[in-house]
Amino acid sequence: MNTQRRNLLTGALAAVGLAAAELPFASLARAADLPQPLAPIRQIRAGELDVGYYEAGPADGKPVLLLHGWPYDIHSFAEVAPLLAAQGYRVIVPHLRGHGSTRFLSDAAFRNGQQAAVALDIIALMDALKIPKAILAGYDWGARTANIIAALWPERCKAMVSVNGYLINNRERNKLPLSPKAEHGWWYQFYFATERGQAGYQANRREFANLIWKANSPQWNFDQATFDRSAASFDNPDYIAIVIHNYRWRLSVADGDPKYDALERKLAASPAIGVPTITLDGDSDGVAPATDGKAYAARFTGKRTHRVIKGVGHNLPQEAPQAFAQAVIDVDAY
Repeated sequence: MNTQRRNLLTGALAAVGLAAAELPFASLARAADLPQPLAPIRQIRAGELDVGYYEAGPADGKPVLLLHGWPYDIHSFAEVAPLLAAQGYRVIVPHLRGHGSTRFLSDAAFRNGQQAAVALDIIALMDALKIPKAILAGYDWGARTANIIAALWPERCKAMVSVNGYLINNRERNKLPLSPKAEHGWWYQFYFATERGQAGYQANRREFANLIWKANSPQWNFDQATFDRSAASFDNPDYIAIVIHNYRWRLSVADGDPKYDALERKLAASPAIGVPTITLDGDSDGVAPATDGKAYAARFTGKRTHRVIKGVGHNLPQEAPQAFAQAVIDVDAY
């Protein structure tokens, strides 16, 4: 099956930087350009959550979990999902906690955005769906979540696609100052650390996300309908609390849940990832500039390939869906 898929999907995108080559499924990608939502959304109880997720492809296909970032939603994969489903994969695209139709089962639950909690949500989802092992692919929060699962539970991760490489957080390292240019790119983290920032985000969540989309992907000319399709996910009642806690926790200005302390100690040690991996960068990423991937190479002990996709920003799967889908299919064959 892998050989057949690789024959069907030409090697054009396997070369670094080729984001726009035609593939046999290119007509399907064009048909998906209309800003229609991924539907229907299914719900399943998993861990602390009632998780909303989209599913496509055959039920007995090889599982692929596509994990979105912030401030985006499942529609970052609106074109990737059908491309992979057409190749026989069972594609699962969950709303992360605080997004879309995903809800906490208890009103009393801590609205916690720390990295360990988000990763355990995905493990719980896989358990609920009876998926013992899957290919994990994501960007931003989703890439970090995939990194954590691949590092700590490699038996659950067949292979991984990770935009921007190795993203597991170390809060002590996060306390160290960066260059002014780098700090400028993360300005919103400092804004969120203030009560004014939380109030501003509460009042202007859509305007805020639109600003970040444009700053993160300066060459992506998305239209209003595309933005609105994703922005509906930000109306989740827990959205503001989860986002604010995530960034405050990273900067050590908010505590996490003690039940995750042991996991966070493991993650702070920057555990190695041994599963087959393709790391991706967009060469027009406004917040995480593209690199050659060498700075974090030691964190990957298995087979890894690094690719830079031309003309693409931070929301790589939505800006270059064919390149992202190709990476998933290629890493499956590693």
